[in-house]
Amino acid sequence: MIVALALGLALLIQAFLIKPYQIPSGSMEPTLDINQRILVNRFVYHFTDPKPGDVVVFHPPAGVDNGGANGNGCGVTSENGEPCPEATPEKSGDTFIKRIVAGPGDTVSIERGLPVVNGEVVEPDGYEIVPCGPDGSGCNLPEEITVPEGHFFMMGDNRGHSDDSRFWGPLPEEWLIGKAFATYWPPNRIGGL
Repeated sequence: MIVALALGLALLIQAFLIKPYQIPSGSMEPTLDINQRILVNRFVYHFTDPKPGDVVVFHPPAGVDNGGANGNGCGVTSENGEPCPEATPEKSGDTFIKRIVAGPGDTVSIERGLPVVNGEVVEPDGYEIVPCGPDGSGCNLPEEITVPEGHFFMMGDNRGHSDDSRFWGPLPEEWLIGKAFATYWPPNRIGGL
């Protein structure tokens, strides 16, 4: 009986409150390494709004999980030199992790892999990025788009090697699963985000 109760409680916590995830790619390096394990708060956005700087787990647009960049998740034809302005209307069953860099109503363009939000270059604040190389795809997208209401623009911290909103557009808030708040593996990386 106690084992069943403990198992039931653990499943409820994972389903509604806190869920562990393993990092599958290098798109969030140096913040998160491949195979590092994190905990995600699944309920925080019921009480507060997502904001730029948050590291979030979410469902990407359908098509992105099949090889992603180069527009597979972009719902419209984007102009040359602008980030994708709109994702496909269907979400994938897969999960990604990225950092929110802009929110609803913000204008966004990309300069040397850095988001330019409402005309201001957003430098990393309290975290590090891997900057774009000289020929990185999506490192310079000077044409602005506006993030629609109820949507968020995401980027990986490994700016030259991240399949993110530059290629598949801002995401609806309801596709967010939760906010990453701590790492628990490997032991030398245990801590908060």
